[in-house]
Amino acid sequence: MHLIIAEKHDAAKRIAQILAGTKPRSHRIEGVETFQFDDKVVLGLSGHIVGMDYSPGYNNWQKVDCRELIRAEIVARPINEKIVNALRSLGKEADRITVATDFDREGELIGVEALKIAKEANPRLKEDRVRYSAIVKDEILKAFKNAGKVDYDLAASGEARQIIDLVWGAALTRYISLTSGRLGKEFLSVGRVQSPTLALIVDREKEIQSFVPKPYWEIYADLERELRVQHAKGRIWDKDEVDGILARLGPVGIIRSIQTKPRVEKPPVPFDTTSFISAASGIGFSAANAMRIGEWLYINGFISYPRTDNTVYPPSIDLVALTRLFTRGEFSSEAEKLLQGKMVPTRGKRSTTDHPPIYPTAPAEKNELKEEQWRIYELVVRRFFATLADPCVWDATSLKVDIGPEPFRANGARLVEPGWRYYYPYSKAEEHILPSVKEGEKLRVLGHNVEAKETQPPARYGQGKLIKLMDELGLGTKSTRHDIISKLYARAYVQGNPMRPTNTAYAVVDTLQRYAPTITKPEMTQTLERDMAQISERKIKEDEVIEESRVMLTSVFDELSCNQEGIGQSLKDGLRTDKIVGTCEKCGSELIIRRGHRGSRFIGCSGYPNCRFTLPLPRSGAIVVTDRLCEEHGMFHIRIINKGKRPWDLGCPHCNFLEWQARKAQEKAEGKEGGETKAAKPQPAKKTARKAGGATGAKKTASKSSSARGDGLASLPGVGPKTLEKLEAAGVRTSQDLLSSKAKALAEKTGLSEKKIAVWMKAAKARPGA
Repeated sequence: MHLIIAEKHDAAKRIAQILAGTKPRSHRIEGVETFQFDDKVVLGLSGHIVGMDYSPGYNNWQKVDCRELIRAEIVARPINEKIVNALRSLGKEADRITVATDFDREGELIGVEALKIAKEANPRLKEDRVRYSAIVKDEILKAFKNAGKVDYDLAASGEARQIIDLVWGAALTRYISLTSGRLGKEFLSVGRVQSPTLALIVDREKEIQSFVPKPYWEIYADLERELRVQHAKGRIWDKDEVDGILARLGPVGIIRSIQTKPRVEKPPVPFDTTSFISAASGIGFSAANAMRIGEWLYINGFISYPRTDNTVYPPSIDLVALTRLFTRGEFSSEAEKLLQGKMVPTRGKRSTTDHPPIYPTAPAEKNELKEEQWRIYELVVRRFFATLADPCVWDATSLKVDIGPEPFRANGARLVEPGWRYYYPYSKAEEHILPSVKEGEKLRVLGHNVEAKETQPPARYGQGKLIKLMDELGLGTKSTRHDIISKLYARAYVQGNPMRPTNTAYAVVDTLQRYAPTITKPEMTQTLERDMAQISERKIKEDEVIEESRVMLTSVFDELSCNQEGIGQSLKDGLRTDKIVGTCEKCGSELIIRRGHRGSRFIGCSGYPNCRFTLPLPRSGAIVVTDRLCEEHGMFHIRIINKGKRPWDLGCPHCNFLEWQARKAQEKAEGKEGGETKAAKPQPAKKTARKAGGATGAKKTASKSSSARGDGLASLPGVGPKTLEKLEAAGVRTSQDLLSSKAKALAEKTGLSEKKIAVWMKAAKARPGA
């Protein structure tokens, strides 16, 4: 029997269909679906089925010295028992095994992991390896016809990365978490690649915060014939100079010169992983989502392998024949036009032999794919077309005008031949047509204006820009960079896109830069990345690179150990600011995120026990305090991050709680038994909040205002004294006034949330006699 190992289930199914030429038989082995035909069985793994870990004796964070982890024993453990058992069972029956996992360092290691398990069951197994860059018929058949040897050196390079990242991550994460007192689900993550990447984001934010804008002025003049010109100096830094120029301007502008010449824009180069993620980021995709969709398209035969450093198409790809495949369907007009041209492909700076650049491998109909899948697929198709298209040609016109003694200018551009831009509309460029004028012609000055501006701070890193920078600095690999960015979000180190560091990120990076700067700089990880690549080239042994990394980490711990007290205090001081949500409206003390005795979270007043104001929080998810402030309650908005889910913007925790109260009141008035809604998610934590800090302050506030005023509005859940003042100022004093108003208009008058007003209206309407 011939056993074939693919990296994932869907890839195994597609490879089996191609090799069988028909639908293969589905058969479960040890609970795992396999695909069988003739004497062949195709088994799909689930990525890594074996993981590196410490032996159980090192699991207790408090009892094991972090430094011991540097040289502690590391063992391989099965991750997926069912697949491991299926491999053993099939290995016993097989006489030949073919590794058909993705062809890269990670894929080779996954294949070798499977090989070892199968060969333990049957040492006589003959092995080989197939390599392909697209799961399409021609390439798969060719790969199996030309099977080669397993690359154990490439797998060793991948294994070295696993071990090094485990050791660095485990030792440093435990040390920083224990020193700061942040344990359990709120531990502080530190990593060999993650930390220097986070330092880039924090350092950029510091640049932005410390940036001092410098004022400057630009002078424009409007001439007849709808010609607008700018003073030739562009930015003028001295206001007195601006005033002098304005004083010298005359009533007429004279055209001194007109120069028109062609400007040629070369087509873009083929996609490698970095440029693909960057382009996908430009149309609204996160790095992780772009790669996830790219991998799906690859497994299903629509695009080539999306993990590549190559930007040069190999001669083996028949670019003309591939383009002809698209002459029917969604891109027929583009394909037909492209085939009429020269079709000379562009070439990037990097050429590798493992995989070609990312390109479409088969046409697809729009209704075959989900919207996001189609958008990524279309991006790849259009980039492929653009790389084969002619240059884009413009007529660029430069106009010089004298107004009195002062020189002015205007630049225009007219599109002559769209070339590659016809196929690739993502890179926009607009025409600016200047009016037809002649040298020496005089035009009346209709007016002029001065625009006062300031220099701007550097921009925050978007995910695409950060991926490019990581690539330039040698941080991570094409296969891992998007995962690193995902971890920064999951650990609540960054928020938004462009990325903004949280106070936790500041605390960690500032502490590491002060006491162990090696961890935050790219040089160390660059060295290890280079050495790991040399393992696959047989220039250095795996054990030597792992030992080198352990020596590096030991020197880092020497730095840390000398400064343990300072590190602990620095982290605690910095991390405390990340827990401050706002100011208590009852006593003016800080409101801080706290934990109850049973682990539930709530917002409590730092003035406890004198002040018992509390608000509930959701039980799970990382809590990020954003910089957006609720003007009504003086609290920062909160975001909840749960792994694998979209972030939940809870908003102002006080507003959120009041909305929950209003919903409950409405449900009670309507005679319903209330079910938990999204706004009510914090409710379970309310019990913990009461136990830890007394009766919920928000509820007390509402009931006090109710007793203070008997006009009906104050008894609505969530309507406090400040809100009553705003409503009264807008002429709303009773429930009837509220019901006769329009929510949108009232929101504009009062500055209150239209959503809240609508909830109050429903509650007022549900009252007897309303």
